[in-house]
Amino acid sequence: MRLPLVLFLIAPLLEIASLILVGQAIGVLSTLALVVSSAVLGLFLLKQQGGGILRRLQEETQRGIDPGRELVHGALLVVAAFLLIVPGFVGDIIGLLLFIPKLRDLFWQTLKPRIIIKGQFRQGEGREYRSGLGTETVVDLDDGEYTREPCNNSPWKGPRIGRD
Repeated sequence: MRLPLVLFLIAPLLEIASLILVGQAIGVLSTLALVVSSAVLGLFLLKQQGGGILRRLQEETQRGIDPGRELVHGALLVVAAFLLIVPGFVGDIIGLLLFIPKLRDLFWQTLKPRIIIKGQFRQGEGREYRSGLGTETVVDLDDGEYTREPCNNSPWKGPRIGRD
């Protein structure tokens, strides 16, 4: 629990130091141009690769395949874009690395044993994906198998004051 806290405190200091060092090396205006261009690049890459991730996520869900990999890829793309948008060069380097699909696959292989995806995906062709440890019973009724009747004993149905 202490490691994330230390990283959370050290990260802004590293970003400030990187901005100062780059500013001294190439000048203030060039540094500002790099910061703005990295934010624009982050938004562009998120738009370009994010659409593909969402499309593959939808396809896998429709086919009844476990969408865990695509969910992790999508989450890492959002983190990468955020790191590119936030000013600083250390976060930019990490953000650019996260846009590499092979590196995201490495993250997925590392996280996969620790993640339990619980859900059900059914396809009209008879294929079915089930995952999770739940023991829920779901009863799916058609329109003709149930009726809706007003409940006169409901505690939510109070006196109708001023509505007559």
